[in-house]
Parts: sequence; structure tokens; C-alpha cells
Amino acid sequence: MYDAGVIIVTGAGSGIGRAVVERLSSAGATVLAADINLEAAQATAEGAGSLVSATPVDVSDEQSVEAMVARALQLAPIVALANVAGIGSLTNAPDTPLEIWERVMAVNSTGTFLCCKHVIPHLRERGGGAIVNVASVAGLVGMRNRAAYCASKGAVVALTRAIALDHAAEGIRVNAVCPGTVDTPWVRRLIDDAGYTIDELRARQPLGRLATAEEVAGAVAWLLSGEAASATGSMLVLDGGWTAA
Repeated sequence: MYDAGVIIVTGAGSGIGRAVVERLSSAGATVLAADINLEAAQATAEGAGSLVSATPVDVSDEQSVEAMVARALQLAPIVALANVAGIGSLTNAPDTPLEIWERVMAVNSTGTFLCCKHVIPHLRERGGGAIVNVASVAGLVGMRNRAAYCASKGAVVALTRAIALDHAAEGIRVNAVCPGTVDTPWVRRLIDDAGYTIDELRARQPLGRLATAEEVAGAVAWLLSGEAASATGSMLVLDGGWTAA
């Protein structure tokens, strides 16, 4: 299902990133689990089996991303990348401090860009590969009190399409998944901070429930696999019908 080599997964310490690592490793892929929290990445690796290694990375820092790529190359040629690392914010534009805006953009948008920038040359060298960026329905539609988050994920959507076109002729496929609300530890923390209830979040999705990290991981794993050979520049929406309403 996957070419021989290593797949890098950022944000691998918990939630969707951890589920992606587990899904890929269960299919026999060699994976580098990268996270700003090295202990969390190591816990993911230990739980996922001998094919998974861990490394620290701050995706907003170019030198850190370069070190992650170098670590991956010590394992095997890089064949794919899943950009899962991301953070959120809970304010409208007037109430968003500049430092919060810059941090959200740095992790979600610049981080995705930097990982693509430093992985693509290695995919090009081997004649192709696959990248999946985790965007959000917030990059496709507006959400109240999510100004920085919506802007950052909209940038990921646009970047995905641009990179897909730039590198299609080189055999590099670039797609994104756009989840709605996913039941992860990160989302649970945001619920507490914003004063929402889990039932309120379930109610805004026509299916009446939140997505699971495992469901999103399945979509990421499929887009990275040879089964999705004709998919590039696509946004796979997993929102329980939210944007169809």
C-alpha cells in the first residue's frame, strides 16, 4: 500500500497525529512521529510498534524542520508527509492579540509550508511521493470567534492547491483533509475554554456526532496510499454534513 521508505507525521503526540501514526504503522509503514512534545511523540512511537521512531520538531522553526527531515533520512528515503501539527484560537479579529495571530499562523500555515518546502526536494529526487495537509472546514467556511484559525486553515487549503499544481508533473501528490469538529484532547480543552458543551458541538453537525481521530486518520492514510493515485489538489471534507447544510 505504501512505498518502501519513511513517512513523516507531525503533531504525532496526540489526537489525529497519533491516530495517523497508528494507522500507518498497522499497515506496515515505517513512520517518524514528530511533535513539539518529544515525550508525547515517544509515547506514540512506543505504542505503535517497532516501525515507528520519534523526534522533536517545532514546525514553525525552519532549523527544527530541517533537523526533522535529516532524522527521517537516517531511517530511509522519505516517501510521504502528513502535516497534522496545529493549534487554535478563540477570538474575533479585534480581540486577537498580535502575538496570538502570529503564533497560530506560524504553526498552522508557516509550519505546513516549511515541512512541504523541505520534504518536496527529497520526494522529487526519488521520482514522487505524497503529502497530506490537515486543514479544516474552518478553511472553507467562516466560523464565529475563530479569526486567526480560519485564516490559517484557509491558507493551508490554498497552499495545498498551489503545491499540488506545481509538482504534479514530478509525481508528487498533495491533498488536504478538512475535518469538522473531531473528538480529541485538544478539542476537549477548547470546549472548556470557550464554555461550550459537547452536545452543542454535536448538534451543529447533521450526523449528530463528532468525528473520531481514527476516522480522520483513515482518510489521511488513504490519501497517502497508492489507492489514491489519481487524487491531487483535493480537499476531502469530513464534517458530518456541516458544510452541506
